[in-house]
Amino acid sequence: MNGPQDLGGRDGFGAVRPEPDEPLFHAGWEARALGITLAAGALGHWTLDESRHARESLPPAIYYNSSYYEIWIRALEELLTRHDLLSAEELAKGEAQARTPHPRRLDPARVPAVLAKGGPTDRPLSSAPRFAPGERVRTRLQARAGHTRLPSYLAGRPGVIEADHGGHVFPDTNAHGGGEQPQRLYTVVFEGRDLWGEDAEPGSTVSADLWESYLERV
Repeated sequence: MNGPQDLGGRDGFGAVRPEPDEPLFHAGWEARALGITLAAGALGHWTLDESRHARESLPPAIYYNSSYYEIWIRALEELLTRHDLLSAEELAKGEAQARTPHPRRLDPARVPAVLAKGGPTDRPLSSAPRFAPGERVRTRLQARAGHTRLPSYLAGRPGVIEADHGGHVFPDTNAHGGGEQPQRLYTVVFEGRDLWGEDAEPGSTVSADLWESYLERV
């Protein structure tokens, strides 16, 4: 799915301007947005990939006119209603009804340990790798109706395998309730001229971590 977040390699969106000494949060509500999103995710009703896909599925007019944490909150609203943790009526009123405490609620005392643990995605594989470091490959050019981690500007482009990272959760299925279905993950290096033609900066390259099913031999 080529959602509004898929801006890599595209023109017309202006320069990326890093903010010097950027604060962790620009307003108090952003810290609360982060906390609510993490606490809701800890309930276990959706995966990291489903939450990412919910953000990327926002309409472009909303996505491009929302700040970073506004996007998080808008996606969280969708996830909460989708999984029957919040009704549309409650959302419209801005007030949730009292409920029995969720059995998997995140206790504040556990937050540091949960964040330190993270969410590792590496998984064992029994199959041998299809590709080896140094091998030339091409990303598959195919339409995807659902979630994908293949940027559109890399689709159909040649590259070289740089590293094999073993098995990892496949986000394309994990975002849609299809299970983890782990695949081998590779780092692939692309030459700038293969992405942007002769006007590319001389010697420029792009490295991307891509799943095995995204790739084919040249």
